[in-house]
Amino acid sequence: MIRRIADSVGKAQGHTPIIACNNTLLGPVFQRPIEHGADLSLYSLTKDVGGHSDLIAGAALGSKAIMKGIKALRGAIGTQLDAHSCWMINRSLETLSLRMEKADANARLVTSYLRDHPKVARVHYLGHHEQESPSGRVFARQCLGAGSTFSFDIVGGKDGAVKFLNALQILKLAVSLGGTESLASLPATMTHSGVPADIRQKIGVLDSTIRLSIGIENPSDLIADLAQVPKAA
Repeated sequence: MIRRIADSVGKAQGHTPIIACNNTLLGPVFQRPIEHGADLSLYSLTKDVGGHSDLIAGAALGSKAIMKGIKALRGAIGTQLDAHSCWMINRSLETLSLRMEKADANARLVTSYLRDHPKVARVHYLGHHEQESPSGRVFARQCLGAGSTFSFDIVGGKDGAVKFLNALQILKLAVSLGGTESLASLPATMTHSGVPADIRQKIGVLDSTIRLSIGIENPSDLIADLAQVPKAA
C-alpha cells in the first residue's frame, strides 16, 4: 500500500518519495522490505545481526542508484565502519538464522505464557494479531516470523512494573535487543524517558509498559523466571 501511495504522489508531483523501512526488529531472516516495495532497508547491526552485544554498526540496503548517494555522504562525513567491527559482523552472520529462529521460537513460548500471567494486562506481540485483521493480513503476507522483541502492560502501573523488573533473576535489566541474552526494560523511564507523557500515551508507551528482548536461553528457564515474579514482587 505504501508503495502505491508513493507511486501516486510521484505521478501527481513528478517526484516519487523514497520509501525507507527500518527492518531492525525482524531482520533479513523474517522480513525483506525491498521485496515488498521499499527502496531502502535499514538496520541497526548492533542488534540481531551483530547478535552478541559487542559492536555498534548500521547498514542501508538498496539499489545501486540510491546507494550511490548514501555512499558518497558516508565518505564525506567519515562514518565508515572500523575493520574489527566488520570482522565481528562477518563472524555473526554465520549464526544469524540459527540465533534469530531460536529467539523467535522462545518468544512465542514466552508470550503464550504471559497472556495468562496474573500480573499482565495485555501482551503486544506481532504473532498475536488476529489472522483476518488488517495487521494480521500484512503480517502473514510479509513476515516469516514475529521476531524476539515485544512489550506488555503490567498490572499495577509504574510501581507494579518496577517491582516486576526488580524481581527478575535471569532476564537482565537493559535497553538493547537482539542479543543472545534476554533483556527487560521500562521504556517510559529508559528509552522513551525524553518523550512527553501525552505523546507516550498516544503511541502506547505507558508507565506500565515493559519491553522484553528474548534471547536463546532455555525457554523453560525464562518462563520459570517470569513465574516466580508474583511471589517476589
